[in-house]
Amino acid sequence: MTAVPPPARLDHRFLGTLAIEVERPMPAGVTPVGNRRFDMLRGGTFTGPRLSGIILPGGNDSLTQRADGAWHPDVRVLLETHDGARVLIYYRGIRTASQEVSDRLLAGEQVPWTDYYLRNAPWFETGDPRYAWLNGIMTVGVGRREGMMVIYEIFEIL
Repeated sequence: MTAVPPPARLDHRFLGTLAIEVERPMPAGVTPVGNRRFDMLRGGTFTGPRLSGIILPGGNDSLTQRADGAWHPDVRVLLETHDGARVLIYYRGIRTASQEVSDRLLAGEQVPWTDYYLRNAPWFETGDPRYAWLNGIMTVGVGRREGMMVIYEIFEIL
């Protein structure tokens, strides 16, 4: 049998832009796990060639800051597509930055996305047959903060 070489790189396809507005950051304090914060999410949008709609209000982000300063977002939001389907989007990720950049982001300042590292791994879940293909894909997001907005460019891994 002839061996098939592994892929030389990951192929991807643009899925869409996820933009979520943070309504209210609420510090929860330092726990044995780390510094915890709970952010209520106001809503937002998802805009892409195969999937688009609005992020409904009421989502949340349960953030944990590690001892080395890195933040781990843990987000749950509900998307209502342009044609009425409901899609749960949930992801974990990581944001690393210098303390100075982290302080500026927390203050809502505009900081170039190249000054920090913000990535996530979104999963999609739906019972709507029109979007069942979302249940079987893996995606990654490259993120940035713009004031109280968190924006990710989401790519499907092929």
